[in-house]
Amino acid sequence: MPLSSQDLLARLAALGIEQRTVEHPPLFTVEDSQALRGDIPGGHTKNLFLKDKKGNLFLVVVEEETRVDLKNLHIPLGAASKLSFGSAELLEEVLGVKPGAVTAFGPVNDTEGRVSVVLDAGLMEHAAINCHPLVNTATTTIGRDDLVRFLRATGHEPVILAVPRRSEAADEA
Repeated sequence: MPLSSQDLLARLAALGIEQRTVEHPPLFTVEDSQALRGDIPGGHTKNLFLKDKKGNLFLVVVEEETRVDLKNLHIPLGAASKLSFGSAELLEEVLGVKPGAVTAFGPVNDTEGRVSVVLDAGLMEHAAINCHPLVNTATTTIGRDDLVRFLRATGHEPVILAVPRRSEAADEA
């Protein structure tokens, strides 16, 4: 049974991690988030749940405005093939969240260690990181180092790397 948002906040507290959570209307896209979340300081995340052809799973966490180069992301990740998005069913099975609520906190529900967590180096330049607390009706702010500590406590050693960006020229092509 996946953790609830309240269970997650209790887990953060048990780890001695300070957090601030703001409730808001449901957010499904970056555009929704920017329009409805209010003024919450720090880096805001966009989360990609991806898989390769061998079934390896990746949770890639970048800053919300980042345009990820999905065609080449498999290279620095060492994936077995190019990446595609994991299905909603697989997302719920592994991270215990629904589409629209994908979050860097999701690995707390991956007790089998199936997903590799990738944190973008650009996102990690922010002292504070904002993530959904397993639901898309709130935003939780924690320190960047606390996010890493939390992920390690779930058994997921995050990889921090400069996620490849899509060029504007590629967007126009």
